[in-house]
Amino acid sequence: MKHLTTRMLAIIVALLASLSMMLAIVSLPHLAYAVGADDGSAQGADQSVAPTPVAGPVPNIIVTNFTYGGDSVAAGAKFDLNFTFQNMGQVAVANMVVTVDGGESFAIAGGTNTFYFDALWAGYSLSQTVPMQALASAKSGAQPVTVSFRYEYLDSGARSSNQSDVKIAVPISQPDRFEVGDPVPSDQIVAGQETTVTLEYVNKGKGDIANVETTMEGEGFDATMKTQYVGNVASGATGSIGYAFTPTASGELNATLKVSYEDSDGQSKTKEFPVKLSVADAAPMDDPSRVDSDMNQNASQGLPWWVWAAAAAVAVAVIVGIVLLVRRHRKKKAKSEIDEEWDDWAGGNADGKLDTQSGGDIASGKTVGDAADSTTANNATASGGATSTFAISPSTDATPTTVIEPVNAAAEPNQIVPDDSGQSDGSAQTV
Repeated sequence: MKHLTTRMLAIIVALLASLSMMLAIVSLPHLAYAVGADDGSAQGADQSVAPTPVAGPVPNIIVTNFTYGGDSVAAGAKFDLNFTFQNMGQVAVANMVVTVDGGESFAIAGGTNTFYFDALWAGYSLSQTVPMQALASAKSGAQPVTVSFRYEYLDSGARSSNQSDVKIAVPISQPDRFEVGDPVPSDQIVAGQETTVTLEYVNKGKGDIANVETTMEGEGFDATMKTQYVGNVASGATGSIGYAFTPTASGELNATLKVSYEDSDGQSKTKEFPVKLSVADAAPMDDPSRVDSDMNQNASQGLPWWVWAAAAAVAVAVIVGIVLLVRRHRKKKAKSEIDEEWDDWAGGNADGKLDTQSGGDIASGKTVGDAADSTTANNATASGGATSTFAISPSTDATPTTVIEPVNAAAEPNQIVPDDSGQSDGSAQTV
């Protein structure tokens, strides 16, 4: 019995040893061998061809998580970009260089954008924080940030290199600078008549404003269009919003104007403006029959009496003025003619000549004495009372001869005195 037990133990040990050897053979790695080009048969038995190992998979580095401090980054604001990256391959990587590029929307806010890591084992992760700033001129919305990885790894004993670029998106929001002025009503608001309330607006932001529309809430008015659509407003654009409505009754009208729009981030916003208006009563309509009767009455009455009186007074004044001017003109003209005749006559006597009329009298047969009397009278009148003495001497000829000599002023006029010469020719002197 004891001999049987020893034999059985030896058999069991041998079986266990055989099983261990089989397990060891199965666990050995399998090698891949090249395939012949001619017949495609395996050349594993031919010891003259060396086996070529198959290259393993390339390790990939990806960004698994990142944060930027909130829902979005305001344009011009600084923030910290923190990202986590992981080695998704089966082998470790070494000599890793990480570069962060903000593109046209972001800049590094101090420090560098390049970082170095010695190694990153398969399946392991690392984190990095980069201070950045969103540019003021950046557009609203998600803007890209590129993270580049450049590294080396061992593949079947050989060193290889690889590079991968990963882009992450950081949203930028431009500040809402869409400004709307206070409502400006019309100068006069009358019940039953359409009027307009105007609002001026300007978009001072960098981004566009979309879907601008206006509504008016309240009672005591009607509007053909409850919502007046304006549309999109570009950056820097200005304009006005006119809301047309019709008050239904006079008095005080209280309403609220609402301007709704979408900002550059796509967020819906609303601005409200309370409006208090004073509505006047509509003017009463004129009765056509009454207007016609008033016109007929005015036509029948004619002009008032005082209008006629004023017109008559003006006419009389004009006529009197004309008469006075004519009479004055005639008096001046007559006086001027008399003065001219007097000057001509006085000038002729001053030269010692007889008046034309006296000469005519003598020529017509009047006596010399009559002519002398006439001439003396005329000279007296012209000289203002002074008397001139003429001496007329008759001649024996048929034609009388007149001699004019000055004599004593004290002598009596028209007195005939004898000649001092004592001549008997019949000549005489007339004083």
